[in-house]
Amino acid sequence: MTRFLISALVAASPAFAADWPVKTGDIPLTTAELDALAGQTLTFYDDGQAKFSAGGAYSYTYASGDSAFGTYSIAEDGSVCIAYRTGFSRCDLYVRSGERLILIDEKGDRYPVRSE
Repeated sequence: MTRFLISALVAASPAFAADWPVKTGDIPLTTAELDALAGQTLTFYDDGQAKFSAGGAYSYTYASGDSAFGTYSIAEDGSVCIAYRTGFSRCDLYVRSGERLILIDEKGDRYPVRSE
């Protein structure tokens, strides 16, 4: 019984629910931190900006000024999934690594968020 309970808890943890390529020291954002994305704009080092609006609206503005629009939702594994109006979709995992917030995409590429 105890072994089953431990297995269930590990399987329910965002860090283990998906095969995200996290590194030692990466801590996935909590549900409360993910919920707090609403109303925030995250700026990346390439000057791209991800804007999470209340109600689930999402936009990504490239350094060129072009924007892509869609909606976002938080998946059971703790990832943030974007459904763009163009039909393209993706999921990303946000983690804290030390003092830095990092987006990890499904390919394992890591994109640190600038601290303002």
